Amino acid sequence: MLFCHSQPESYHQHSASYIREALAPFLKNEEARLMAEHGSKRSPFQYILCAATSPAVKQQEESLTYLNQGQSYEIRMLKRKLVECTDISSRYVKSIVRVVFHDRRLQYMEHQQLEGWRWNRPGDRILDIDIPLSVGILEPRSHPLHLNTIEFLWDPVKNSSVFIQVNCISTEFTPRKHGGEKGVPFRIQLDTFTINEHGEYVDHVHSSGCQVKVFKPKGADRKLKTDREKIDKKVSQDREKYQLSHENTVLEECSPWPDALNLTSSHSSSSTPSPVYHSSPTSCSFTDGCSPNQQAELLLASCCDHLLPSSSPQDTQQWLHRYRFSPFSKFFYSFSGADLLRMSREDLIQICGPADGIRLFNTMKGRCIQPRLTIYVCQQRTRHQPAIKPGGGDIYHALYLEELTLLDLSEKIALLCSITPQQITHIYRQKPSGIHVLVSDEMVQIFREETSFILSIIRDENTDGYHVVLK
Repeated sequence: MLFCHSQPESYHQHSASYIREALAPFLKNEEARLMAEHGSKRSPFQYILCAATSPAVKQQEESLTYLNQGQSYEIRMLKRKLVECTDISSRYVKSIVRVVFHDRRLQYMEHQQLEGWRWNRPGDRILDIDIPLSVGILEPRSHPLHLNTIEFLWDPVKNSSVFIQVNCISTEFTPRKHGGEKGVPFRIQLDTFTINEHGEYVDHVHSSGCQVKVFKPKGADRKLKTDREKIDKKVSQDREKYQLSHENTVLEECSPWPDALNLTSSHSSSSTPSPVYHSSPTSCSFTDGCSPNQQAELLLASCCDHLLPSSSPQDTQQWLHRYRFSPFSKFFYSFSGADLLRMSREDLIQICGPADGIRLFNTMKGRCIQPRLTIYVCQQRTRHQPAIKPGGGDIYHALYLEELTLLDLSEKIALLCSITPQQITHIYRQKPSGIHVLVSDEMVQIFREETSFILSIIRDENTDGYHVVLK
């Protein structure tokens, strides 16, 4: 689905001056530094987070921005003309926005931390995109398994902006300490890609980010006010040791996030958590566990129905794909069948979440769906037909109905009698008085559990079908 918001005339008229005004405190020094580092080459992109920086940050430290939980914040993506870059040939670029940990120690534990958050906040996302407020973006996406990531396409020669919402707070990832809690800092990072010769947006061209802390609603405003009051009370000599507070935050260039490097090197979506866009912004390929390619389908066809302790890691991967657990296959990449079968229900819930964890556990254990109704039928023998059971007597077959409907009953009888359900025109219930009552859904619903019937099939010469009589 294509989301492309038209830009109002006022936006075009005032955006350039607004951006230059926002960049005024930074752009001159920042471009001078970048030009000194990279010669005359300037950064092809510049991003501005429309949120004020804290004044309580020392000069040599990275800037810090406070955000309110769930509030929409604009990230403005500057036009290329502002920085006079013309070395990008593709019309659209793809940007991936992430909320990640700023602390390197927590980065190593990111998966466990995010899984714990998913367990405590089922159904919520860490990062959302506010589509109605965003301008000039196409095909916004949020991966259902990567709660801290969004991505979209945009035209770098036009004014564009994306509004993001961070739904977690910094103290959710901090253990309780004596005297209160101190929230951990996050990073908002944007990695940008251009199109390659295969029509995929995987060529990394730029990364930038900033440090943020997220508070409960209105908490960021109170914290910013407190910091300003704290700095104002200092003498001018001490005040010079701290950065000035600015109304907007310029995202500084940084190294690409490791997932971005994987995306560049793999040239496919199979090893990345994010979808891969193709050259047309209106048609993109989103490969996930629900849409395997043809090659995967051929492999899955030969996969056994049950997971066995002797299953190799490759067989286990095929089994996961077969039963729609592809999104979690990377977590069990080196697991054999025995390794997976040893896992408890609680382990799987912690890894896959409550819904998929329970489904995976039940599928592994081969738990069948209990039928809603079981009835026994015996096909009526003709007068000269010999008895099948040694010593005489009738043999009954069990029919298990998952749905209490006439259609389900017809399908089970047709399977037993080796005919198609369409050949059964009517099913009758013969009463002890001899009358035939047409079977309906309501009658099936009042059948008693484990009721037994004598089943006879009568050929209908007019329709070439069959009438089924239960007595």
